[in-house]
Amino acid sequence: THQPNSNNNQLVSSTQSYYFILIMCTFKPVTHVIFDMDGLLLGAEKLVRHLHKHSIPIAIASGGAQDSFELKTTNHKEFVTMFSHVVLASTDPEVQNGKPAPDVFLVCANRFSDTPKPEQCLVFEDAPNGVAAGVAAGMQVVMVPDPRLDDKMTKGASQVLKSLEDFRPELFGLPKYDD
Repeated sequence: THQPNSNNNQLVSSTQSYYFILIMCTFKPVTHVIFDMDGLLLGAEKLVRHLHKHSIPIAIASGGAQDSFELKTTNHKEFVTMFSHVVLASTDPEVQNGKPAPDVFLVCANRFSDTPKPEQCLVFEDAPNGVAAGVAAGMQVVMVPDPRLDDKMTKGASQVLKSLEDFRPELFGLPKYDD
């Protein structure tokens, strides 16, 4: 069975049956995007290139350490250049508390040159603590969880997807994919 998260206007997926129920898509429009995903997920490159092409400011906010980030991005140097900045919670002096505290996302948002309001930011997350941090920051959160994660652990996300390939940017006021 599918149950919507507490916000009633969400796309909710079952990690067991891989289909979606659309319930009143009334997300708030966003102007900035923040990623924290473990590695390069299927659909991430298409999404980032699309946002970059349309001059949507994008950044990375991660709880990971510098060496871990460098290892994960070694083969994606050109890809990482599309992000305006990277905030690593474990090494950034402005990030006082780790997730589920909102610090890493608030610091990341404040580093955009035109400092958006939290509600103008869309966070992509793969972990429950990251979702909690994004929600605590006042941002909308799209979660792409591990398929083995219990549905109860996806609470609070604005939208839960099986894959970033299923993301529809126009639902958040972002430019629609060209294809």
